[in-house]
Amino acid sequence: MSTTDWLTPLQHILNCQVRFITLSLSDWKGLLQQADTSWAYDDNRDKISEGNRAANNGRTWIIVKVSGNTVEALEIEGELKQAEAELITWTLQWNQAQQQAPKPSTLSESESFALKLSEWIQQQLESEEPSYSIPDHLTAGGKLFAEMIPFLLVTEYTNGKQASYPELEKLLRSFLAEDILLIPLKNQEWLIWGPVSLLKEADSEFMDDEDEETVEDSLSSICHGLHEMLASEWIGECHLAVAHPVSPAKGIVETTVLLRETINLGRKFHVGTSIHLPWMLQLERLLNAIPEVQRSRYLEHALKRTELFVEAEMLATLETFFSLDCNVSETAKKLYIHRNTLLYRLDKLKQETGLDVRQFRDAVLVKIILLLYKVTKRN
Repeated sequence: MSTTDWLTPLQHILNCQVRFITLSLSDWKGLLQQADTSWAYDDNRDKISEGNRAANNGRTWIIVKVSGNTVEALEIEGELKQAEAELITWTLQWNQAQQQAPKPSTLSESESFALKLSEWIQQQLESEEPSYSIPDHLTAGGKLFAEMIPFLLVTEYTNGKQASYPELEKLLRSFLAEDILLIPLKNQEWLIWGPVSLLKEADSEFMDDEDEETVEDSLSSICHGLHEMLASEWIGECHLAVAHPVSPAKGIVETTVLLRETINLGRKFHVGTSIHLPWMLQLERLLNAIPEVQRSRYLEHALKRTELFVEAEMLATLETFFSLDCNVSETAKKLYIHRNTLLYRLDKLKQETGLDVRQFRDAVLVKIILLLYKVTKRN
């Protein structure tokens, strides 16, 4: 109900004339200065807002609306009791609050369900004794007992665009399948569940390959395709992690924890990488568990011999070398350098540090040094 709807009933109740007037802020302040001091105005003179009132010479003014440098007010011809004035003030403030309150949006059935599930997940993540099984009323009629592929999406919002549940859900259904589950977690975090049938589709794309594709290879392929679609068609820069298929009803909390840890480790140890796979971050997970003081101490000792490890050219060479399973020929091709040039760099590292990355034991030590450097020296 608008304010004007009850102007006539108010005149009848008060048995006096009531009308609307418009005043400038300076005029209103003038009224306050001339007003009676018994109960005429609110205690906070400096704050001009709906419900503020003033009275003088048997006339009462109560602000209905403040707009820029003007105020709209009720002018009441007659003296009011304090209780009457306070009741009108309360009514005006309540009416204004109702008008400003956000209107409840119409949510789809899937979004409404996802929000309930999200609330339950958050409660378990914050609980000292979490429940790892979804309660029966949130299992979607048993659908969540089937295995599904879990993804965790973390957006950057570098372009200022905010995520929209219907928009993202529509994109995911077009790329993954109609039967997906999208759960908003934090402001920039989305938990996505896709059907296991995606693995069969990924496998069919590699039927002609000599080597049989593993489950990890298929998951990685799906993850890369999904990231490319999201980055180009939806929100821009984002991070994505995927894990092995699991039943949401039984493993949704543990899976959320795993995927969050995976993205955190990936962003911490591999800056610039957007795809994060838990089975590729085993060493990073172990090193992250070591106290920072001990990591710094070890790194300081290791780097006393040379700074060669962290020179830009050597760093790029070693990271490429390790990403290609220490294959010299493939590394040279990837770096667009001659094989002998690569061997020269590796020999130089061996001469100055005593570590030959072509040997397994030394390769592990150098890999550890590089990972520790990333989280110790760069932070």
